Amino acid sequence: MNTYIYHTLESYIMIDTGYEHSLKRVEKRAYKQDITLSKIKYVFLTHAHDDHAGFLNELLSKYPDIKVIIHNRAMYTLLKGQNSFVGGCSSLMALVFCKFMGLIGKGKHLFPAIDKQYIDRFIEISPQNLMNVENILQGKILFTPGHTSDSISLKIGNKIFCGDAAMNGIPSLKNVTIWVENKKAFQNSWDILINEKSEWIYPAHGKPFRQDKLRKYINHIPKIRLYRLK
Repeated sequence: MNTYIYHTLESYIMIDTGYEHSLKRVEKRAYKQDITLSKIKYVFLTHAHDDHAGFLNELLSKYPDIKVIIHNRAMYTLLKGQNSFVGGCSSLMALVFCKFMGLIGKGKHLFPAIDKQYIDRFIEISPQNLMNVENILQGKILFTPGHTSDSISLKIGNKIFCGDAAMNGIPSLKNVTIWVENKKAFQNSWDILINEKSEWIYPAHGKPFRQDKLRKYINHIPKIRLYRLK
């Protein structure tokens, strides 16, 4: 799971957190880049899943100045503390991976539900505040559902931080994320990513890759069979 940090003229911004109990690891890795998390003012959450929002409570408790920017559909899942199981695994390899996660006790995809005392520190993106939020982020917000209905990406310069709108490496095949809620929405989101003409895609899982790989594999998406877990 990749957690990214970038700086604007006024602050540092974190893109996604990570699994529960991984805050210390992120702190150590940031420190090696001469970044202390106390410098972070905002977290841009690409979607509400256990591997992206796992240590949000701990982060908000330890760093009281941080605010979190989310899709307006994300709060329901954050308050529930469990991933949605709408959709299915995007390949047999992905299904095997999901089954393995169940065997090691992570199949329920639980994470600490957001403590209600922190709700006022969340900024839900709306048509009314979109421009202001983009000014804060110094980037362009892209609405990229398909993996989840609340999935958003962030374009900074010639880079797009896409969360799980795409992946890179095993168990992903052809850069398709291993879990897809809606194939049509997922393909439409790839069209959005392609049309931005950014040079690089930075996924939450795997190494960055060139944007032209999306164009190469987009016609594979309609052929995907979704394997349901429940």
